[in-house]
Amino acid sequence: MRMRRLSPDPSTVDVAAAYAYPPGASRDGTWVRANMIASADGAAALEGRSGGLGCAADRELFALLRGLCDAVVVGAGTVRAEGYGPARPDPSWGRLREGRPATPAIAIVSRSLDLDFVSPIFTEAAPDAPTMVLTVQGADPARLEAAREHAEVIVAGTGSVDFGSAFAQMAERGYGRLLCEGGPHVLARVAAAGLLDELCLTLSPVLAAGASQRVLNGPPLPGARAGLRLVHALVDAEDEGFLFLRYLRATA
Repeated sequence: MRMRRLSPDPSTVDVAAAYAYPPGASRDGTWVRANMIASADGAAALEGRSGGLGCAADRELFALLRGLCDAVVVGAGTVRAEGYGPARPDPSWGRLREGRPATPAIAIVSRSLDLDFVSPIFTEAAPDAPTMVLTVQGADPARLEAAREHAEVIVAGTGSVDFGSAFAQMAERGYGRLLCEGGPHVLARVAAAGLLDELCLTLSPVLAAGASQRVLNGPPLPGARAGLRLVHALVDAEDEGFLFLRYLRATA
């Protein structure tokens, strides 16, 4: 993957260094990064899937960000829509995972626990990177028991997942560098809780129109939680139609 900066310095960059987690910047041992893609007119998906908006460089960045994180946080709806499986080792990661499991764990957000526990995301997860489920105290007892048989379960909140509590429990287990891959409902709730430290946003050079969601889909955010500052803007050196943006919280 070869990316270059936009002017005034159109030089190529070390992409892994450009997306490295900020040293010492975590909050209570946790840093929450989101990785999302949108069309030029703001759609978060084409025909119900975000993958339809991407390109080779975006897929390579998707893999790199997984290589950098400890765990991927994703909503159950996105798991179903995108056909998620467990993370697989990637040869390009090199030393990125030195001293850590070969793959990040996947943490699925689900209140209803309407999950297929015999699907590969559960049955083929690596022993040192087990699939986790983030759920609530009011979950159906039978489904909760089934989840505990097939995954590491974190209970946080009552009516909806309390992400502050869930992420703190994940940090206690060694998962401090978190990568949220959506979907838009989950990401909106993480941001509303004031927990989103960083947004990596790919802008795809297509127009979608229609009624697609945005990358955040939820009630308006308080202004203090919505502020971001741009860290970099990159383009693929081979196909400059896509724009790769990295934002941090304005106070980060």
